[in-house]
Amino acid sequence: MTEMLPSYVNGQWWTPEAAATATATEVRDASTGEVVARVSTEGLDLGAALEYARTVGQASLGRLTFHQRAVLLKQMALALTERKAELYDLSSRTGATKQDSWVDIDGGIGVLFTYSGKGRREMPNGKVYVDGAVENLSKDGSFLGRHIYTRLPGVAVQINAFNFPVWGSLEKFAPAFLAGVPTVVKPATPTGYLAEAMVRILVESGLLPEGTLQLVSGSVPDLFDHLRLGDLVAFTGSASTAEKLRANDSVQTGGVRFTSETDSINASVLGTDAVAGTPEFDAYVKQLVVEMTTKTGQKCTAIRRAIVPEASVDAVIDAVRARIAERVVVGDPRAEGVTMGPLASTAQRDEVLRQVGRLQQAGGELVIGSTDVPAVTLADGSTGAATDGAFVEPMLLHFADASSPALHDVEAFGPVASIVGYDSLADASALVARGGGSLVTSVATHDPEVAVALASGIAAYNGRVLFLDRDDARSSTGHGSPLPNLVHGGPGRAGGGEELGGIRAVLHHMQRTAVQGSPAMLTALTGVWHAGAASQPGGEHPFRKSLAELRLGDQVVSASRTVTLEDIETFAEFTGDTFYAHMDEEAAAANPFFPGRVAHGYLLVSWAAGLFVDAAPGPVLANYGLEHLRFVTPVSPGDSIRVELTAKQITPRETDEYGEVRWDAVLRNQNDELVASYDVLTLVAKEQAPA
Repeated sequence: MTEMLPSYVNGQWWTPEAAATATATEVRDASTGEVVARVSTEGLDLGAALEYARTVGQASLGRLTFHQRAVLLKQMALALTERKAELYDLSSRTGATKQDSWVDIDGGIGVLFTYSGKGRREMPNGKVYVDGAVENLSKDGSFLGRHIYTRLPGVAVQINAFNFPVWGSLEKFAPAFLAGVPTVVKPATPTGYLAEAMVRILVESGLLPEGTLQLVSGSVPDLFDHLRLGDLVAFTGSASTAEKLRANDSVQTGGVRFTSETDSINASVLGTDAVAGTPEFDAYVKQLVVEMTTKTGQKCTAIRRAIVPEASVDAVIDAVRARIAERVVVGDPRAEGVTMGPLASTAQRDEVLRQVGRLQQAGGELVIGSTDVPAVTLADGSTGAATDGAFVEPMLLHFADASSPALHDVEAFGPVASIVGYDSLADASALVARGGGSLVTSVATHDPEVAVALASGIAAYNGRVLFLDRDDARSSTGHGSPLPNLVHGGPGRAGGGEELGGIRAVLHHMQRTAVQGSPAMLTALTGVWHAGAASQPGGEHPFRKSLAELRLGDQVVSASRTVTLEDIETFAEFTGDTFYAHMDEEAAAANPFFPGRVAHGYLLVSWAAGLFVDAAPGPVLANYGLEHLRFVTPVSPGDSIRVELTAKQITPRETDEYGEVRWDAVLRNQNDELVASYDVLTLVAKEQAPA
């Protein structure tokens, strides 16, 4: 792999002219120093690539619904899974062990699976996402307001860090793709060859709609000159670089969205109750060592500050030293038994050692590890000093002065952490806050009062807080593991972005717009029927219609049914619900909500089903729940109720022979007063069963 690393732009693979070789950047094997690839973008028309995404890519994704995009994400995940052995082989050259590669490669594939599932469960099978409830803006209901999300019209440029070439690319690509926005990936040069291999697999799978994913291998110095309103940039890297990019005119005044997820001085707090010998102490030490050594500490979420009770400092240091000696073997990840590989490059090694020097100068005492060239396990199993590799030992520094600015500001982006003592929970919270905003802080405690006190003091400074104790230690995914379901980002120094976070991340690639209009107009805009829009009562019962035949507004209006005192008492005895409001006239009348004995709300809902249902077998396959149930007006003996059931939203499932129908259910009494409202959810066949 010593040839020029290609880019994938404008629907084809591209490499610079041979003359660019002289100025190309050499990328080397992290363990051996062997040249792996050369990287250059000399002659690449980045503006054309971006325009290709805005035109061809936008058109390709615009033809698809959220569910269709979600299905493609799952198919891409399967395609990568089939060929992930190729990615693992390359990943070892970046310095990653098999466990590190699993976090990066399988973790990235897992993001695709997660967004595929969430897209189909939580988004409509359409192209507009409705946010929140309808706002009635007029007394008669003829003028409504609602918020909708529509996709941005540009391109998502994703600038990634070197530490997670697969996961880092896919965590941004998946929500952008689901939103319907094409992506241009710019991986970090030291490990870009692994990102290139991942993109190549996706291209060869034939699953990518044209123009939806492009790859730029190399530098992009004029990138921001080509961006405009409707585009967005998602950056992962250093806080200082993020600030420089954020200051660009295209972001400040040109309307380009910019989100960042940057380095942060993450903390892990040992609770006052978690003394040596407790499960929480053991879990804390285990997690600290894992975070120091996984990916050789090259994680934006790694623990940089171990904040422990002053009385436990020595015990933690001794336990960490013992665990590293027992569990950590530094060397070439291709050698048997190695548990921690090199840093990504010798340049990164030199930078880590430089930052360790800064920490030492600021008062940090190196209590575990050394800055000397370590003896490591080589690829052939022997032990030696690999001077051409980017190896360092795990290092822990102790700060006697917790107020040292360097402790809370300097990050050695490698297997390096600092330990400091605290005097009180308020002191611990203040130390966490001095990090200036973090991606994550973890707390090891089994005492809920300790957890509450720390949460109230640190939550505002973190994107995520993990509470670790004996009950979740085995199942916890760990301090440093962002999950696609939850927010990955953080305030302040951490960048302020949310690269992940379930559907939140999808919505980052969309514009929220308030739309106002009549019920009919909002029905057309949202794909959701609104009360006051046209309805179709009478005629064939809507339960006799398949999804292909059913239309928004199809409706059944029932006859009335009178509620008697006998009905109420029978329901109470049959169900065991003998609450006084249904059985005791005097007590019910004393209640400020009831005029006397009233019918059970669930009796009314049960009757409503009997009033609107069509009992014969047909396209309706199952009732799988109801949502947003509200009881508004009490129903007394002698009152009557009727129900209006209207097809509110129709959602075919892409991979099944049925879909979901949401029905608007409204119960009214003999005075036309609203008694109850809710949504009924049914599964309905796409086509009528053959006779």
